[in-house]
Amino acid sequence: MSLGHAEWPETGEMVVATVSRLETYGAYVALDEYDNKEALLHISEISSRWVRNIRNHVRENQKVVLQVLRVDPSKGQVDLSLRRVNKDDRRKKVEQWKKTRKAETLLKQAATDLKVTPEDLYAEISPKLNEAQVNLYDALEQSAKKGESVFIDLGVKAKTAGALASVAKEKIIVKGVTIQGLFEVTAMGNKGVEEIKDAFRMVRDLGDELESTINIYTLGSPKYRVEVTSEDYKKAEFALDRIVKQAEKEWSTHEGTISFKRE
Repeated sequence: MSLGHAEWPETGEMVVATVSRLETYGAYVALDEYDNKEALLHISEISSRWVRNIRNHVRENQKVVLQVLRVDPSKGQVDLSLRRVNKDDRRKKVEQWKKTRKAETLLKQAATDLKVTPEDLYAEISPKLNEAQVNLYDALEQSAKKGESVFIDLGVKAKTAGALASVAKEKIIVKGVTIQGLFEVTAMGNKGVEEIKDAFRMVRDLGDELESTINIYTLGSPKYRVEVTSEDYKKAEFALDRIVKQAEKEWSTHEGTISFKRE
């Protein structure tokens, strides 16, 4: 089960794959997130240096992070690169992949408790997650701390929210502290909603730099809640201050207003 994934990856995307067999001209891999579709890692894309022996770089059954170079669904072909993936790309992708797998495992357990299929459960909650621009694992992690109200606030039915929160509390170890606040943002331009999404997307990208997890939820325009989780209050307060300043800076070039209130 690969919830939320399209049938084929997109060009430029980072993917997790398992090496299935080696040839003189490259390695064939199974795309873990795309129903184990077969793809090719050509020898020219393994390293920026000359590859004398392919087995010195990849081996059968190895998990690797690769970048998608080309996709041709009509021919069932996907070409990949290893040499274009840096350490930071690899770290971020592995972290995201592990969280996605964990979220799918928890979703299956919640679906069993609710006596529905995982696919039906995901179909029920995914529109709410997409609307709030939050991924499933982050929502589950927050519900492990705050309970079913996290999903209820997203518009998920109480029974479903309760099952998801119950599984999250049982399986996710909560670390650090979380602080939050409320943005009010108005946009006067024709693409106001997209501009707000872009601004907050850039704010969320500060998470790695600030060593914090940043989640932003819409409470219905113009209100947006920001939650910052760090290992201690000092880091959380510092991160929140940076986030507010960055959001105000991003929005200063747009037509509209922005304000922030600590909760």
